[in-house]
Amino acid sequence: MHPLTHLAIIWAAVFVAVIAAKKTRLTPVLFFLFMGFALANIGILPSQSDQFIREFAELGIIFIMFALGFEESTTNFIGSIKKSWGIALFGAIGPFVIAYVIADYIWGDLNISLMCALAMTATAVSLTMVSLRSEGLQNSAVATRIMTSAVIDDIGSLVAVAIVVPLAVSGDQVSMAGVLTAGVRAALFFVIVTIIGGWIFPHRLTGLISRVPFINRYGMVHLLTFDSGRHATISILLVALLVGLMASFFGFHPAVGAYMAGLIIKEEYFDFDDNSILIGQTRITSKVYAETKSIVDTAAFSLVGPVFFVDLGAKIVLGTEMLFVVLPYAAAMTVGVFVVQVATASLAARYTGAMSWAQSLMIGFGMLGRAELAFVVMDIAFVQNSILPAEAFFTLMIAAFFLNIAVPITIRWWRPYYNAAETLGG
Repeated sequence: MHPLTHLAIIWAAVFVAVIAAKKTRLTPVLFFLFMGFALANIGILPSQSDQFIREFAELGIIFIMFALGFEESTTNFIGSIKKSWGIALFGAIGPFVIAYVIADYIWGDLNISLMCALAMTATAVSLTMVSLRSEGLQNSAVATRIMTSAVIDDIGSLVAVAIVVPLAVSGDQVSMAGVLTAGVRAALFFVIVTIIGGWIFPHRLTGLISRVPFINRYGMVHLLTFDSGRHATISILLVALLVGLMASFFGFHPAVGAYMAGLIIKEEYFDFDDNSILIGQTRITSKVYAETKSIVDTAAFSLVGPVFFVDLGAKIVLGTEMLFVVLPYAAAMTVGVFVVQVATASLAARYTGAMSWAQSLMIGFGMLGRAELAFVVMDIAFVQNSILPAEAFFTLMIAAFFLNIAVPITIRWWRPYYNAAETLGG
């Protein structure tokens, strides 16, 4: 099949998937995966893509992870950590442990178990927010706690991926020296990213750093204001790619760097209505931010990013024999993660976040989803590095599918009880 024909079929499938997502009010990611699965199993798409589609899908991961990081408000995120740390910590440890135990019982391999645990750890905040919005709860206290906890989980999962994947790919036995080396490498990378975000990007600097030549005169604003902000989009995408390449240099997946690049680029860098920070005769406003974000989101979630999910779905070519093998595994993984995720997140919300029981259970249900980062881990472990066997890959895909479906169903089911409790509480 010609690569452009392959791409045209994928884009047509994306269009159909978006329509299905709107009709069902589920996340498009589920339908992207399903379309790839369906088209591959009826023979329209190949299960093994050529290099062009593989590279295009790789770029899609970078776009997706950058867009997810770019969506987050660093200020709001930091301000909510104190209230959400317990939900994030225990809501991540529980699924990690149960997924590891189930995978270890089935396959008995450390690397497989670790990859399964990592894939089942990060929460799909976008899916939950869509579900809460459909029930009119997008501005509620539970929405804020879920969002902050999910972001913390994602960052923790990214750190774990950065440490574990290089160890698993090397094929060496996990040793304390290897873990320490990987940990130091990860720490060094995140320290460099923190320095870039805290001292190099900002235009206004204080303290000793403000006396450093060049850094005290130039920042991200100069890049964004080039030619009156007409090239702000390519500027931040260049930053995402460069930080992704830096992550690759340290032995991590470029998507890790892209997410961190998105997280440290702040909306305030796009807003220059204050005359005191006017650069020459150039001024850009928040309109540039909105336009840039729109272009990034379109590329990540409509143009380039969906190719990754459709191509990943096309890897799921299930025969009858394989289906009967993995269904019990997928059922165990789904039920195990469902029960443990709801229990740990709810208890943490109740006892560390001072939420009511009705709110706590809504948070537990809201953290069931597994989306972008989970599939990135599966792609790295199965497609790119062959760490996962086919059985484990299919098990994770099916479990993630049903956990995602559970989010809107449980939120809708629990909403009357939640609303009644909120009314009585008021």
